[in-house]
Amino acid sequence: MFGSLAGLFKISELKNKILFTLGMLALFRLGAHIPVQGIDLEKLSRIFKQGGLFDFLDLFSGGAMATFSIFSLGIMPYINASIIMQLLMSVFPKLKEIAEEGETGRKQIAQYTRYLSVALALVQALSISFWFRETVVAGYNFTFFVVTAGICLVAGAVFVMWMGELMTESGIGNGASVLIFVGIVARIPYYIGRTILLIQGGASVLGVIFLILVFLGVIVGIIVVQEGQRKIPVQYAKKIVGRKVYGGQNTFIPLRINQGGVLPIIFASALMQFPLMIVRMIPNQTLQNLVQKYFNYDSVFYMGFFCLLIFFFTYFYTALTFEPNELSENIKKHGGFILGVRPGRPTAEYLEKIISRLTLVGAFFLAVIALIPVVAANLTHISSFQGLGGTALLIVVGVALDIIKQVETHLVARQYESLLK
Repeated sequence: MFGSLAGLFKISELKNKILFTLGMLALFRLGAHIPVQGIDLEKLSRIFKQGGLFDFLDLFSGGAMATFSIFSLGIMPYINASIIMQLLMSVFPKLKEIAEEGETGRKQIAQYTRYLSVALALVQALSISFWFRETVVAGYNFTFFVVTAGICLVAGAVFVMWMGELMTESGIGNGASVLIFVGIVARIPYYIGRTILLIQGGASVLGVIFLILVFLGVIVGIIVVQEGQRKIPVQYAKKIVGRKVYGGQNTFIPLRINQGGVLPIIFASALMQFPLMIVRMIPNQTLQNLVQKYFNYDSVFYMGFFCLLIFFFTYFYTALTFEPNELSENIKKHGGFILGVRPGRPTAEYLEKIISRLTLVGAFFLAVIALIPVVAANLTHISSFQGLGGTALLIVVGVALDIIKQVETHLVARQYESLLK
């Protein structure tokens, strides 16, 4: 194990990627502690001590929102813009044609996503500024605060988006996912500290132990399902060219149970933030109370709607990334066939049926993972880990596995030992 870790820094390319990623993460964490001017941090702290959705929103920014820092919006505007662009490409064929024009098309879609990210960041920045208007320092001009806070938050979101793209290009892992991962991990000491205070205040130690065991069980379940595959056997016919025989080997198509990985649950979490953000800009207390009631992090309505979004994005992402007709044609073109299934259209229908069943299992798994910690917290009445639910655990484990696989690719390519044995 230690030999494998030492091997990480023996490969120049891999060492540079790791150091670059660590440097960008250090910069990200530094920005999370630079507050915007005009906020009374004591009043803001009292709001976030209420827990619930405040904890959940703060989790994805790595604690930046609790201090109203310049990185309060984090990477979420970019994630939301990516969701919207994916939806638009499925609705408008012209956008899909642009995306399929090779590298030039992908760059153009990426540019559209950046513009949309800035627009969403502006809306969210104004929403948050109005949201925390009661925390503005006494005597501070509110209009001036909204303008300056909006500029700072949008600039911070654009800078984080730029860091995420640089990390994807020159670092390890997907930049946006890694930034969310680091933000979640950075909040774990805070949750541990709150749990210790609860125990000192008379909270049940058995309840805390039970909740920790639930978290460990969820982590094990995530690893098992994330790594689970359905292997579809494929046989390739033999070809005789001259005196040589080609083909004839057996192989398989690995179909993951959870095709979307952590993306469906990230998309669903990002979308669930919109109603509360938008309604805070509307000066109607009745409407705000209504939305606060139904979109509270542990409410039945919130959890039910969250599960529906998870199912939608799981199927949507799978439909975007898995093309059974194209895969069937490729198999047929190279002289292959799935055992017991005729080549061509029957193969595509067979693959579509298999992936549909796997997607149902994967979506159900994501929904259960998202709900179990919330239900366990309500049963034990231990609220210190509120916010660090199944969504956060899935993102942490999924991103960690993805990083390990990328590192192992570099190690195996240069005949170093695997990180995991």
